[in-house]
Parts: sequence; structure tokens; C-alpha cells
Amino acid sequence: MDASSTETFVAHRNLLFTVAYGMLGSAADAEDVLQETWLRWAGVDAERVADRRAYLVRITTRQALNRLRALKRRREAYVGQWLPEPVLTAPDVADDVELAESVSMAMLVVLERLAPTERAVFVLREVFDVGYGEIAAAVGKSPAAVRQIAHRARRHVAARRPLRAVSAAENRAAVESFRRALETGDPQELLDVLAPDVVLLSDGGGVKQAAPEPVVGADRLIAFYRGGLEGALTCEPATVNGGPALLVRLDGELDGVMAVRVEDGRVAGLYYVRNPAKLRHVAGGTPLALRSA
Repeated sequence: MDASSTETFVAHRNLLFTVAYGMLGSAADAEDVLQETWLRWAGVDAERVADRRAYLVRITTRQALNRLRALKRRREAYVGQWLPEPVLTAPDVADDVELAESVSMAMLVVLERLAPTERAVFVLREVFDVGYGEIAAAVGKSPAAVRQIAHRARRHVAARRPLRAVSAAENRAAVESFRRALETGDPQELLDVLAPDVVLLSDGGGVKQAAPEPVVGADRLIAFYRGGLEGALTCEPATVNGGPALLVRLDGELDGVMAVRVEDGRVAGLYYVRNPAKLRHVAGGTPLALRSA
């Protein structure tokens, strides 16, 4: 492989990782897909490729789609609720509203409900604005079929996605109030900051305690929290998947990552990942991008 081909891959790497992560919801699997993409790109005569970005996105999509089909079968046997692997992101990701929404825990949970090809088409079209012809080549469908799949996927996502974006100031205020309430354990403080119909999704992977089904309602959530977290609890604000989150520690050890969704100034959704296998990407910032460098 010549230097030009290497430079091309490096220039598009963050974009390709974000494509794979959006399709898979797993940073570890996205990295594996990038490695597979690199190996295939190394065998290509890049001088004969008219649009290198499109070609790399096509390779990445095909590899991610193959992996997603295999992951779907494994996730059906997953112990308890499955949540995406959280990634610690730089604050500037949160500043890019389009990018932050596309990789948010809430959006990735919604995308998990789509069939593999629907998810691939939605991510490429709605998130990265890839043309129908390019998507058709990537997923092995006709452009007409891709248009129908995109329409169906948009309808499914629109019915489940969060209603509106929340300002950074509103997020900070609600998350800070929630952090204080968690650390003090005061039930009234928690009731004050939680929406009455708040929903908690938790993922322990069969290794740590987690609710097997969504916990709905402030009272039920408080009861679950008080019965499931033992030890001296501290919370550190962080930006995870482009949105507000808390790194939760028990007796000084990282217990999990809790992504927070805020609506109308109160906490409306919590995504608590306790599975140790999914906490490897919260030690350092993960580069995500909707466009190439």
C-alpha cells in the first residue's frame, strides 16, 4: 500500500468508525470492522478508485452489516436488557447537535429495534446523507428498494425517538441536581429531579445486578436504586455518546456509566451500563465524526 492510500484511510478513519458504531452500538466491534476495512483497502489499487470516501464507506458498511447480523443472534440470548457500549466523547461532540443525536444512547436503543438492513440504510441516509445509489451498492439492494427501506426505517425511528433537543444549560442543571440527589440518597431530592414517568434501562450482562425489564416511574426507580447499589457512591459528570452522563463509582471503583436524558428540566430517561465488558471506552475520549478530516 502506498502512502497516498494510507493517508486516505487515516483521513476518513473517524467517519468510518462512526458509521460502524452507529450500525453496531459497540465500539469494540466497530474497531474490528475498521481493521477488516483496512485489510480490504490494502488490497485495492486506490489509483483506480474514483471516489475513495464512498468506496471506504461501502467496505465499512458491508463488514458492519455482516457483523450486525451475527450480533443480532447473540443479543437475542443476552442476559437481561442489552444497551449500547458507551463511549466517552469530547465536549465538542455535544456541540454538534446532529452528531450528538445520532450517537446518543437513546437513539442507539431505538436503532436496535430495526432489522440489520433497515439500520444500515437509516444510518447511511439519515445520519451521513449518503446517496441512495451508494447505499444500494453497499447493502446489495436496488435504489428503489433502498428508498422503501429508508421510508420504513424513518417511520419506525420517528415513533420512538426523543421529542426535542435540550440546551446544554438545561442538561447541566438537571444532571447536577440528579448527581447531588444520588450521592446524598435523599428520596425527596430524587423525586424533585426525576420526571414522574422516568424510565431506567440497565445492563449488567449477567455479571452485575440489573433490572431484567425497564423500570418505569420515579417511585419504582428510587426503590431499585436503593436496593441495588451498595457502598459509598460518588458520581462524576461526563460527556458520553455526545450527551450528559455520570460515571458512577462505588467505594472508589467504577461501577458503571449512566447516560441521562433530560426533558422539561427533569430526568426522563436513564441508561445504566454496568456490564464490565462494556466499560473499556470510558477511560479516554473516542473520536466520532459525520464528515472526513
